[in-house]
Amino acid sequence: MRVLNGRIVIAIDVFLNHSALPCGFGGNKRVMIRTIFCSILLAACSAASIAQQTDPRESKLMILERMWNEAQVNRDSSALDALVSSRFVNTEWDGEVSDKQRFLADIRNPQYKPTLAAIQDVRMNFFGDTAVITGTYHTQGTYQGKAYDHWGRFTDTWVFDATKWQCVASHTSLLKK
Repeated sequence: MRVLNGRIVIAIDVFLNHSALPCGFGGNKRVMIRTIFCSILLAACSAASIAQQTDPRESKLMILERMWNEAQVNRDSSALDALVSSRFVNTEWDGEVSDKQRFLADIRNPQYKPTLAAIQDVRMNFFGDTAVITGTYHTQGTYQGKAYDHWGRFTDTWVFDATKWQCVASHTSLLKK
């Protein structure tokens, strides 16, 4: 058995055509073994296919997370305004808590000059119409003339509200160096 392009491939021909069955048992045992083998094969392929399927919400939310990063680097507060809920709560790496208006004002602050915002090791957990997304992040840039280079973890909570996903809470914490 081997995995090729996400599908299980089995050399059925070798098993079915080279089975060492005694000649006196006739074709019935051979048919029975083929049926059992094909049933096992079908179950294995179905299980592999189900395991490889991803929730379509995951790709949508990954796009929104990446749009968030791009909007931060470009200091696009109107793009972020569309992504976060009116009741959004943000907890920064230094413990500062802000609401949506303060968060967007910080993005517009001319002293905030990000050059990189990237995420990785992203995991998503769904609870009905709520998604909790965790991962690691790396940000670089300058703030108030001082360079920063942060590596940390993030947790974003998204809620699907009638027609679209919106982030209702975000939390970041720095990783120890």
